[in-house]
Amino acid sequence: MTHVHLFVGPSAHGLRTPLPQDVRVHPPARRTSVDRLVAEYADHAEPAEPGVILLADGTFHSYPSVGHRELRNALELGWRVWGLCSMGAIRAAEMRTLGMRGYGAVFQRFVDDPEFADDEVALVHGLEPPFRAVSEPLVHIRAYLTHLARTEVLPRTRLDKALDDFRNRWYGERTLPALARSLEELGHREARGDMREFDRFRLKTHDLEAFLAERPWTAAEGETQK
Repeated sequence: MTHVHLFVGPSAHGLRTPLPQDVRVHPPARRTSVDRLVAEYADHAEPAEPGVILLADGTFHSYPSVGHRELRNALELGWRVWGLCSMGAIRAAEMRTLGMRGYGAVFQRFVDDPEFADDEVALVHGLEPPFRAVSEPLVHIRAYLTHLARTEVLPRTRLDKALDDFRNRWYGERTLPALARSLEELGHREARGDMREFDRFRLKTHDLEAFLAERPWTAAEGETQK
């Protein structure tokens, strides 16, 4: 049986279904996490066949980020490596020509928009499971503001002002209470009540949920990325 490993943290918070029992779950990846995992299987008396690495979340500043070299080494050794959601989406977009596969809306945004910054997916979260988020990633705030523009809650010029404000903030200061205050000042009086349904704008969790439901890592080699 192929061994499958998922590095995940806050992106799993709010999932409507449990994580698969046949997937070994690890905390958000940091530098050497993949090296250690690959070595764990290579160092056995009878080394196991390369498996699958699913990289969703990883550290940004609290610890050095998971490295390109270790991911490339895993790929060269025959591991299938997928990236999505957060750090995984960044690395998959950067390394898609080297064999790393990507999935989801966040990954696709990094592929399609070279100006899309890494800190769009950054947030502050707890260091222990369930890695509860303290701030909100800008990619989620952006999705919410796009919704407000489409439904004409506020003029686009005011929403652009809010987006610029939060783009220029440290990612730890991008919180929903701060966003509600900003939008109220811009004229959206019902912002706090409106945000009770903010889960629908949490693209990272939606990508993970769809990925785990679809299980594309079980498909035959060589299929097109989504």
